Amino acid sequence: MINFLSYDFIGHAFIAGTLAAILAGVVGYFVILRNLSFAAHALGHIGFAGASGALLVALSPITGQLILTILAAIGMGALGNRVRKSDMVIGIILSFSLGLGTLFLHFYKGYAGQASIILFGNLLGVSNQDLTIMFWVMLLSLVAMIVIAKRLLFASLEPELAEAKGISLFWLAIIFMVIMAVAVTLASQVVGIFLVFTLLIGPAAIAVQWTRNFWSGIVMSVILAVLTVWAGIGLSYVTDWPISFWISTVVFIAYLLSCFERKQKCI
Repeated sequence: MINFLSYDFIGHAFIAGTLAAILAGVVGYFVILRNLSFAAHALGHIGFAGASGALLVALSPITGQLILTILAAIGMGALGNRVRKSDMVIGIILSFSLGLGTLFLHFYKGYAGQASIILFGNLLGVSNQDLTIMFWVMLLSLVAMIVIAKRLLFASLEPELAEAKGISLFWLAIIFMVIMAVAVTLASQVVGIFLVFTLLIGPAAIAVQWTRNFWSGIVMSVILAVLTVWAGIGLSYVTDWPISFWISTVVFIAYLLSCFERKQKCI
């Protein structure tokens, strides 16, 4: 275990995974409350075009992914509550983004395995530059979440009453969608774009089942997300299987056990 933790790339994996898990745990809880799961899923796929497009202009994939997901998030946020009823439009944009990302990779002449890294994650390959970007965007996003948390909770549970109280649902939705875009981008560095749902939704879904208080739910969601990432890294080291597989497996088993223990329907 001492040798395991002495490797720099392992240390980077733990730090990057923890940063992504903290933000995913907080944001994921609100994603469930606001019923924005499909929008979060779409942002992950939209980010694929940004990540692959960044390779063509010699930028890091995380930079391109952040730029495009944030732009898409602003557009979704501007739709307000209508984004929940726009599944067809979001689905079409999602599909187009995957196709666009595939085209960008076709023109990319660099490392052939880059597509696999973007789609399925490569936590052990996080660079110092990526780690710095992840730290600052996570910190800024977390501060923004703390600032808007009470109003966002109020608006999520009682939107009409919140608007009557003078809370701007329009700007609140845009700010949250931008933060969600950041959380999706960071989570995809851990588990990849295809499995981003695992880290963003899984721990929060379990926390919602086990808690009734808002703050205890947030704390539990974050703890579960962090422990899941740590477990995934450790199990990957022992078995030499992909980290993203172990994270998704741990979340799946934990969710099933939670359903059975709480005697709730899993679907």
